[in-house]
Formats: sequence, C-alpha cells, structure tokens
Amino acid sequence: MAATVVTTPCKVNLHLGVHHQTDERGYHLVDSVMVPVGLCDVVAVDDAPELSVRFSPSLEIPAEKTGVWKAATLLAEALGREPRVSIDVEARIPERAGLGGSSADAGATLRALAARWGVSPLDPRVVAVARRVGADVAFFLDPRPALFAGAGDVRVRTFPAAEMPLALVMPRSEGGSTVAAYAEFDRAGEKPVGPEPLCAALSAGDVAAVAARLHNNLAPAAKALCPEAGIVERWLRGLPGVRAAQVTGSGTCSFAICESAAAADAAAREAAAFGWCAWSTKTVGFVGGIC
Repeated sequence: MAATVVTTPCKVNLHLGVHHQTDERGYHLVDSVMVPVGLCDVVAVDDAPELSVRFSPSLEIPAEKTGVWKAATLLAEALGREPRVSIDVEARIPERAGLGGSSADAGATLRALAARWGVSPLDPRVVAVARRVGADVAFFLDPRPALFAGAGDVRVRTFPAAEMPLALVMPRSEGGSTVAAYAEFDRAGEKPVGPEPLCAALSAGDVAAVAARLHNNLAPAAKALCPEAGIVERWLRGLPGVRAAQVTGSGTCSFAICESAAAADAAAREAAAFGWCAWSTKTVGFVGGIC
C-alpha cells in the first residue's frame, strides 16, 4: 500500500468559553466554536517494521512524547493492531499559538491510520482515542466549523462554511503553556458568555455578526502570560479593513477577521514589518483530503 497522506488545517476559536467546573479527568468544561484555517501541516503514514515518528522541522521533545505517537499507539491498541508504521509530519503550524498544531497532527494521524486500517475516522473507537490524546483532537477528525462541548472534545453541531479572510499574527515573545494559561484562569478568570449568539450568526453566514460576537474568556490569562499578545490583538483591531480581532485559544496568536483578502494581506505585511510572524489566509469549510 502506498503512503497515506493527510493535509490538516489549523483552527481558530471564534468562541471559547471556559467554565470553572471540571470533568472527571480534571479538564475544564468549555464551549468551543472552532473553524478550520488554511494554514496546514501534512502527515504521511506508511508501512514500516516498527513505529517511528519524524517531524520536519524537528521538535525539541522526543517523538515518544508527542500526540502523534500517543495517537498511533492508542488507536492500534483500540483496534487490536500493531502500530507498524512510519509517520512523517511536515509542520507549518506554529506551536504554543492557540492554533491547535499538535492536536491537528494527532487528528491527521488518526484519520490516516483509520483509512489504512479500514475504519471510519468517526468510528466511536477512533473518537474515544482522540479524546484521550487531547481536548481539540476530535475536531481534527472532521475539521469543519463546529461547536464542541465537554472539554472541547464532544461535537455538538456542525455549521456551513463561511469563508472569511484572516490575518494571523504572533508576537516575538513566547507565552506560557496551555496548562499555565488554565492555572492563571483558575486564579482570576471570569465566567463565559454563552455561545448561542455566535452560533446563530455562523449558521446564518453573517460574517459581520460573527465578528461582533467573538469571545474568549481564556484570552486574559494568555495575555497575562504574554503581554505582547495583547499588544498584537489591540494593534490588529485598529487596522483599516479589520472587522474584529481576538487571541485564539490559550494564545499567543491573534487572528483578525478582515473585510477582504487584500486587507488580510496588508495586515500580514505590516505585522511582518514589525518583526512579528504573520500569515494572510482564510477560514475554510474543510481541509484534509486523504490520498
């Protein structure tokens, strides 16, 4: 069998409402509206004598500590298989950005292995493994605009695609980990608003209403750990052609919903001139065909 290749998008959170309550695993309960974004990693899976995982560029942690390795070993166990595969990840999604890079790679690995091993990526066994690997991984089994509940790992509903030009901008300084962001939230975080108004706007395809209803009550914690992320967010909001801007997930990346692709291009160019990492892209209905 030829290698199975999956292109996986990153994500931004149009709505992230973190609750102070936790589940039996200790994960915070959240309401999360995620949309796929056309900044992508590529995961290739091929047969091999034993499991191997390689990242390009290479990571600072051992392969055995990655979500990709965990996804492969847990799915093999769940399906009664041996994980005799090589997994190569071409990584373009930045880490510690709130864009879901490691979750995207784990989800793409599960999709590729499901295809090779003859099961649906939405088979309950695959979904259960995704939830064990990480909170956002289940989204990347079927990366379409969607509302997730639970710990951000239970799909509630899927929305029609609403293409929106985006600028993604990351500060120069590094932020804290997701764990650190949640610890800061536990110290001073506020209650979230409900996701219903944002969901209604997304269902209607009303981009202006979506932009007006962005919410992330984890963002103050992310900005406390990385004050420059707050500077980026405020700077984006002041640009011409930007409808709204917000830190995504636990940070540090901010995204701007723009009125046009030209406005997104201009925002990315200006951000790069300041020395920030920046991308002009867009939300997409689905990315990730299997070949």
